[in-house]
Amino acid sequence: MPDRLTELATALRHDLDAILAAPVLGRDDPLSTLEACADLQSRTADLVAAAVHRARLAGRTWQQVGEVLGISRQAAFQRFGRPIDPRTGEAMSTTPLPQASALAESVVDDLAHARWSEVAERFDAAIAERLTPEGLAAAWAQVVGTVGAYERHGPIEAVRTADLTVTTTPLAFEAGDLVARVTFRDDGAIEGLYLLPSHLARATP
Repeated sequence: MPDRLTELATALRHDLDAILAAPVLGRDDPLSTLEACADLQSRTADLVAAAVHRARLAGRTWQQVGEVLGISRQAAFQRFGRPIDPRTGEAMSTTPLPQASALAESVVDDLAHARWSEVAERFDAAIAERLTPEGLAAAWAQVVGTVGAYERHGPIEAVRTADLTVTTTPLAFEAGDLVARVTFRDDGAIEGLYLLPSHLARATP
């Protein structure tokens, strides 16, 4: 009986052959081509996940998996692992908060436009005790004094870690780059907020 990886690969090959055999596909409606390619991309991701699962069943380490994918072993585990919750003995959810990227982007936008209170209003009780709007403003001023004015942000990554979603957002300033790391609870409250040098962000989860 074929396994999941074989089934996915066979189905994907069939659909890809059909697309390549239609040279006029999308000529009149380019969005149809885009839709077909987006679907293939999603199914390719499923294929990679199945291949990782097979490699793990065969005894390959997360280090080996990460090397093949060009990412760290921790990143490979966070993306494809199936951790067991030691509190319940059941599989943990590895799906990030669906709106995490939008939430992280709004935090960065609020910081960049000096809306300190709007950010602080989303803090959970623990972080609110440690970081006031005034403290947030002072921290951002220190950043600007070090690397200049904020210019833009890069693509946002979100990963699930137990009960929390951690977002990582590259930030470009006029004289340097930082990373915003924001941790969200499932209710959208901010549980952690850090602005880190890029090299430190790469070295920490």
